Amino acid sequence: MPRSRKYPGILAGASAAALVLAAGAGIAVRAAGIGLKPGLWEVKVVKQVMDGRDMSAQVNAAMGQAQQALASLPPEQRARIEAMMNNAGVGRGANGAFRICVSPEMAQRNAPVLDKDGRCRPVMLARHGDQVDFQFSCNSHGTTMQGRGQATIAADSISTHTEMTTTSSNGTHQMQNDTRMTYISADCGSVRPPQGG
Repeated sequence: MPRSRKYPGILAGASAAALVLAAGAGIAVRAAGIGLKPGLWEVKVVKQVMDGRDMSAQVNAAMGQAQQALASLPPEQRARIEAMMNNAGVGRGANGAFRICVSPEMAQRNAPVLDKDGRCRPVMLARHGDQVDFQFSCNSHGTTMQGRGQATIAADSISTHTEMTTTSSNGTHQMQNDTRMTYISADCGSVRPPQGG
């Protein structure tokens, strides 16, 4: 069966979503430190600013378009792409959000979330009541990300603000992310933890 012309765009959208999750939703924060409990979490980009320009609408629109394109594929192609996303530890959510599954092992260990390859390492982590302050350094495929952030923890949600500098062959950029993670259920359903997670 020939590949859909939308296929590359959907994969790019999924990759962008994974990058946003990684940068803004706790890849640099250790699961035990931030208070992630096992189960299904939905992640939504609340705000993203790149080099002083608010990109929130564009990011959420791109994610929504990728999800719409995925939904319109024939069942066989959709299942194939969803399997690829699930292997990366990312599932579809509502309105441009994405879902991740935190296994009991991920919740207990003192290791970064969604970083099975060890590309990011926390350089500082301090918890004060319902807030976690962190700094991190990441290096992947010629791109480095260094930054800091703060996570505010409530009963079933975690709001994270991250500020970082990314450096690659395309230059150096400043990024700010605000994300909200909401606990959905102890049962992850069809969303699997990241491979190796």
